[in-house]
Amino acid sequence: MDAPVIDEDPHEEDRGFRRDEEGRQGHGLVTGQRAGSGADERGQDHEHDAERRDRAPDRGSLLPHMNLIGCTTAAFRIAAVIKAPPLPEGGTIGVAAASSPFENRSEIDRGVRWYEQRGYRVKLAPGVHARDDYVAGDAQARANDVTALFADEDVDVVQMLRGGYGASQVVPLLDYDVIAANPKPFVGYSDVTALHVAIRRRTGLVTFYGLGLTSMGAPKREELDKEWFVRAMTSTDALGEVPARPDDPYIGAIGTGSATAPLVGGCLWLLRETLGTPWEVELDDVILFFEDVHAPPWHVDGMLTQLHNAGKLERVKGVAIGEMHKSDASDQLEPWLRSRSMEDVFEHHLEPLGVPIVHNLPLGHGKHLWTLPLGVTATIDADVRTLTIDESALAASAARPRRAPAQAASR
Repeated sequence: MDAPVIDEDPHEEDRGFRRDEEGRQGHGLVTGQRAGSGADERGQDHEHDAERRDRAPDRGSLLPHMNLIGCTTAAFRIAAVIKAPPLPEGGTIGVAAASSPFENRSEIDRGVRWYEQRGYRVKLAPGVHARDDYVAGDAQARANDVTALFADEDVDVVQMLRGGYGASQVVPLLDYDVIAANPKPFVGYSDVTALHVAIRRRTGLVTFYGLGLTSMGAPKREELDKEWFVRAMTSTDALGEVPARPDDPYIGAIGTGSATAPLVGGCLWLLRETLGTPWEVELDDVILFFEDVHAPPWHVDGMLTQLHNAGKLERVKGVAIGEMHKSDASDQLEPWLRSRSMEDVFEHHLEPLGVPIVHNLPLGHGKHLWTLPLGVTATIDADVRTLTIDESALAASAARPRRAPAQAASR
């Protein structure tokens, strides 16, 4: 993190972190704070999986003072799928900052105005304007904001401010009973992957890998991405085929055939970070989706090696790969003298799995991000090079009754 990589361009949520050979470095984000107002205070596994998890050591000692004291991986067995009602016309989007803070205060204002111009309302959690270097304030406060938005009857959608860093700190502090009892569309990408994985495992809620608030008003974020987002938040039909990238319509394929299974995944770096935690990502009998940014081939090689060594790739049904943005060897400040290409790495690790694989979809940190539901049934077909969402991601029932208007967002 030798230089900020998040600005008002289509990549404003790109985790805010560059990696050196040892891992991540800090950005040195601008500090300061402004008080905000808004939100009020306040499955089944396969038998061999159950046996493996039941033998897992108690990790409570690793989580002192946290809500998950004494929790083992078994406590995060995947729950039955639940779906949230759609965003109603004139509905309210609740926004919390679970990861990094904003760069410029106008990013929040732009996002709020974008929604208001289209008849929606925005409710900002109290900590949205908090900044503590590269995280948006205290981890417990960030977790409380997320939980409170799920509990808030005025809020119809829970959207993260942006990605960056810090969501993994929030995971053990969330109240998953509140989230399960108040299902709402939950959306964010990049660092928010940690929350997608944990919420699915603990509650079964279908979540959405999509734009954060700072993307909604970003001048360089194309309206097409925002149209995709609104459709995903409002449609009770299956979202269908993931389109090709408008800027690069090529979709690559490895292997042959097709597979239908639940779709699970997110940012590869964050998926790897879940290993060894009580909310460790479960990839048996699913289609694995991943993307990343500033992840050169040697880093992707290492992450896929670790997932393989952890037994996570042995039973995947297919692999859907989004854009690996700014990840070519030539994009790195200090590239290695010799390097495999990214496609070489994919072929080396994934082709032996014998499953259908497609890559270069508009999913990730690049110019376009199609809002992708996670936890629903999808079909991947390497012969025709498609990924299709077969199942509706939102409940067909009517949205919750409207309550008193949400408090106006603070800018």
